[in-house]
Amino acid sequence: MVKTASTMLELGTPALPFSLPSTTGETVSLNDFADSKALLVIFMCNHCPFVKHVADELAKLADDYMPQGVGIVGISSNDVAKYPDDSMEKMKEEAAARGYKFAYLLDESQEVAKAYRAACTPDFYVFDSEMKLAYRGQMDDSRPNSGVPVTASDLRAALDAIVAGDAASEMQTPSIGCNIKWIPGNEPDYFNPSGIG
Repeated sequence: MVKTASTMLELGTPALPFSLPSTTGETVSLNDFADSKALLVIFMCNHCPFVKHVADELAKLADDYMPQGVGIVGISSNDVAKYPDDSMEKMKEEAAARGYKFAYLLDESQEVAKAYRAACTPDFYVFDSEMKLAYRGQMDDSRPNSGVPVTASDLRAALDAIVAGDAASEMQTPSIGCNIKWIPGNEPDYFNPSGIG
């Protein structure tokens, strides 16, 4: 398990278009969130221990923030040929088992992950009502086997600020997780196979 950090895309970057198949059978696009107070984009997957560690909190975030007008979308961009646990069928099972109320999308070409310069799972991006990047970073200080409880304190603070019409703190800590499993030959220019450290 190689630990990989978020690329920390520049704040203010516009949300980039996507149109991807969902576990519900629908196609979900960026335009579907045009009226949201904020949009949380999560690059995630099923098998990663870092995602499993926070999966229940992901479901809670949707329960807490979607009623407040926050759009939430999970995107899995892993190589499904090498990682069949991240296939659409398995994504459907995971969404049902975890009770995800947000759209869970498959980025099979990996082009959306590349556009967002997503590097790890989980990788979090929060866009404000104008669809400008306001937060990118960790959910909180918890990591698998760290003994630190999962609270989503960093991410919740950012969402609370943006929903209230305020700016998120610019003190943002990179998310850490497993690297996105790139299709051989499809690795982006920012991919670091040795991870961090």
